[in-house]
Amino acid sequence: ASFALLTTTFSGVMSFHGVANAGLFLTLGVIGTLTTMGLWWRDCIAEGTFQGHHTKPVQRGLSLGIILFIVSEIFFFLSIFWAFFDSALAPTVELGCAWPPAGIEPIYPFELPLLNTILLLSSGASVTWSHHALIAGDRKGSILGLVVTLIFALIFTGIQAYEYYNAGFTISDGAFGTCFFFSTGFHGAHVIIGSIFLTVALFRLINYHLTNHHHVGYEGAILYWQT
Repeated sequence: ASFALLTTTFSGVMSFHGVANAGLFLTLGVIGTLTTMGLWWRDCIAEGTFQGHHTKPVQRGLSLGIILFIVSEIFFFLSIFWAFFDSALAPTVELGCAWPPAGIEPIYPFELPLLNTILLLSSGASVTWSHHALIAGDRKGSILGLVVTLIFALIFTGIQAYEYYNAGFTISDGAFGTCFFFSTGFHGAHVIIGSIFLTVALFRLINYHLTNHHHVGYEGAILYWQT
């Protein structure tokens, strides 16, 4: 997983600069990352569902690992917000003492960005409904709530791709472009990974892997999604 993520990161940066064969290595890095995720989930499902290895201490360990991972993401996004506010609240001479800098037309926040915010908040409500339905023993309600969540996630990702395609600036347009695409890009990646996580949970729900008292993997997916 570490080598796959390292390859993905370095090849992604190299592809920005037009380095030869960077796209090939980026593809290999993404395939390696997805393969690692698939094998990890396969092992967790087998250990927790069929082999009985997910005892209470193991569940606590898994939950703690997920929480620590989420905490690391919180501080990662805190650094991005710090960079944004440092540039926005006190724009330097290089930025023309203005934010956004002259010549950059920002995306109007009360159109597609507002719609995406509503979609994300709605998805948080629907996944919470799914979770409580599972605890109450309502399997159909739990599946329906999770399907609705994934539909919201798919629409969100599509809208963000549309935003990127129609944006009037790029990641190379100074501090503004860097902050915008770096923050929204990693948030988009967070949503995509969360969508994969929830899709695995949906597969497990449909196949009777989760019960009202044994669904630590689903709870981890919900925690990641709500962050």
